[in-house]
Amino acid sequence: MMNKELEKKVEQAVKLLQVCYKAAGEPLEVAYSGGKDSDVILELAKMSGIEYRAIYKNTTIDPPGTIKHVMENGVEIRRPKETFFSLMSRIGYPDRVRRFCCGVLKEYKILDNSVMGIRKCESVKRAKRYTEPTECRIYGSKKNHVNAIYPILDWSDEDELEFIKDRGIKLHPLYYREDGSIDITRRVGCMCCPMLYYKKRLQQFKQWPGMVRAYLRCGNEYLKSHSESKTAKRHPDVYEYFVTNAFFDNYRDYAKANLGGGIFSDKPDYKKLIEDYFKIELPDFD
Repeated sequence: MMNKELEKKVEQAVKLLQVCYKAAGEPLEVAYSGGKDSDVILELAKMSGIEYRAIYKNTTIDPPGTIKHVMENGVEIRRPKETFFSLMSRIGYPDRVRRFCCGVLKEYKILDNSVMGIRKCESVKRAKRYTEPTECRIYGSKKNHVNAIYPILDWSDEDELEFIKDRGIKLHPLYYREDGSIDITRRVGCMCCPMLYYKKRLQQFKQWPGMVRAYLRCGNEYLKSHSESKTAKRHPDVYEYFVTNAFFDNYRDYAKANLGGGIFSDKPDYKKLIEDYFKIELPDFD
């Protein structure tokens, strides 16, 4: 049994979906990523009795088990015109400022009205950014605006966990501990996302070392095809380019580390540094 406060939140969420569906006069899109928030809003859509289309935008770098989980929930899969790795080879590494991967792989319009699993409690920035349960979101140009609907905006982690248990929702495998219990704080999203704090991102590179090799291969292709670019002139090889991107939040922090006795003031062997840190062997890129 859910507690009274959560029951009220569920009732409000269902009502919000029903009102928005009636106003739209057409099925709502349920923006499904395979994470816990997606599973919750999908269940709420089912409970509301509205017409909807649950759609998963394949980023090509979601963690193992995601596609299977998506398919088990009967969610429609949209595949991108270009993979994440192809984008990196062509444009270079994404970072917190250059989030081109999100714009190409995730942030584009499908239906006019989209239900999203955004919650204020996930970060201070989100709490300030999102204040209303609905808003107009623009993707690229005003022509590509979407009526965004946030039914779980005010839900806490505890709310979600109680709702998931009460409704018997099966989550992505990554949420389960070895004993079968749910760790609601875990994140399921793009592997090694550049928006993560660099220490958390490094943990994910350790978890999926294949991503290190893929980053190096794509980064090398980019540097070779953009030899006159500012990035190529800053980094004599792909190993240093990767360290700059993965071990620091931004280039400014990396530059400081190389000046005035910083941790990299002696210009290390970046290839060896990467191999030792991630405990992997790397090919020689030229």
